[in-house]
Amino acid sequence: MRRQPEGTGAEPSTLWGRIACLWAAAFAVLHFYWAVGGDVGLSISAGPLATERPLWFVVAGLWGVGALCLLGALLAWLLARSRLRGLPALLARWLGWGVSALLLARGIGVEVLLLTNPTHLDTSVSGGQRAWTLALWNPWFITGGLAFGLAALRSRRHTVAEPPPPSRR
Repeated sequence: MRRQPEGTGAEPSTLWGRIACLWAAAFAVLHFYWAVGGDVGLSISAGPLATERPLWFVVAGLWGVGALCLLGALLAWLLARSRLRGLPALLARWLGWGVSALLLARGIGVEVLLLTNPTHLDTSVSGGQRAWTLALWNPWFITGGLAFGLAALRSRRHTVAEPPPPSRR
């Protein structure tokens, strides 16, 4: 039998699912803010697209990514559920690992590209964009990737097999 931490009422294995859920929800809110016209931080991350705001960018890059983030928050919430069993638990874990890999690849990959500059970035990437991407955005993606990975890992530990049905006498 697992002990619950004093005063929390939650199993320790649900913590990472909750953190991943909050991470994804915060990222969704930020994208929806940008989609409705907010611009704080967008020009630094998106460069010229932030000022031009073509329709495809607003629909796919802001509303679409925001919707995907909400789906990610739902997935993280499912990973944190201790009652999830069977095929839904397995599917949630695999999706959690996939999201983790995607976020880590994006965060680490772009970080490495910006630090090593193998393509000799053209002048369309400003020094400010590069600095903010290195200092804020890539660590944000890496944090999300770690949270989803740990949520997927921890969900396996607290998802146990269904107890056998009671025997009839």
